[in-house]
Amino acid sequence: MNLEYKRELPSARVVKEMYPLSDEAVEKKAANDEAIRKIFLGESDRFILVIGPCSADRPDAVLEYIGRLKDLQEKVKDRILMIPRIYTNKPRTTGMGYKGMLHQPDPENDPDMLKGIMAIRKLHLQALEETGFSCADEMLYPENHSYLSDLLSYVAVGARSVENQMHRLTSSGLDIPVGMKNPTGGMLSVMMNAITAAHASHTFVYSGWEVVSKGNPLAHAILRGYSHKGGHSAPNYHYEDLTFLNELYQESGLENPAVIVDTNHCNSDKQYEQQPRIAKEILHSMRLSADIRKLVKGLMIESYLVDGAQKAGGGVYGQSITDPCLGWEKTEKMVFELAELL
Repeated sequence: MNLEYKRELPSARVVKEMYPLSDEAVEKKAANDEAIRKIFLGESDRFILVIGPCSADRPDAVLEYIGRLKDLQEKVKDRILMIPRIYTNKPRTTGMGYKGMLHQPDPENDPDMLKGIMAIRKLHLQALEETGFSCADEMLYPENHSYLSDLLSYVAVGARSVENQMHRLTSSGLDIPVGMKNPTGGMLSVMMNAITAAHASHTFVYSGWEVVSKGNPLAHAILRGYSHKGGHSAPNYHYEDLTFLNELYQESGLENPAVIVDTNHCNSDKQYEQQPRIAKEILHSMRLSADIRKLVKGLMIESYLVDGAQKAGGGVYGQSITDPCLGWEKTEKMVFELAELL
């Protein structure tokens, strides 16, 4: 094999023992999980916002952002439930570029997976203990989920991973909501197949064990837009798209039909400033149709302290080094407007 085995990495059990949760943190995560579960089960009409930076590039800025979210959450708690994004893995279309904090805890230095494993656990743990938020992350590498399994309240499976068997089987063994994005080419049947697989029980190999999953009834759709053959973006958040998805759910017989709509990526053609407009259109569709109102559980929003994006090492504190994000002032305004419309 054309591989260099640099060093053996510690198991998830060892890393969890190094950075354990306090009893208070365990209780807070359990309460968060229950509040989120009630929304997906239709027992609560609060609206979810999975919100935060495209990628978690530096702990200080991410924690400052989440601290601001905590204050904002308190002001809209009757109508909105926020799940901060701490995305520590970054999928790359060509495999090149910054791959997230797991790979590079310092974006300007070489990859260091050992430091990265420690860094992502410490960041998620610090967010929970300091703000009470148990956050969302993308499950880019199923094997790595176990390092964060006691900290996360939401997991997303990305557009490039949704057809992968291991992602689907691992999702079936989680006890928190897992959002399955439509693939980059837009085929909703691929996404629906992934949701169906995640709802079912499976036997498979995971971390050197033969495991049996129980099935995850909270696995659901994420609409994020798609790309035409020519590479142009096309949205799938409109009324007609949501109606079609509802029809697919009804044909599938799956329990707990649900969708989180991504307001960025191909839905905005990566025009991050369009996210408030898109969010309002989705809420308008919900007012027009009781079926859509029941189906749409929330939005996914890319937001950070500073508008836009920069290259790694650009020096602007709180500005994304991957996809451009909505800045704090615009984010705060949007959240208040959504709360008023709900």
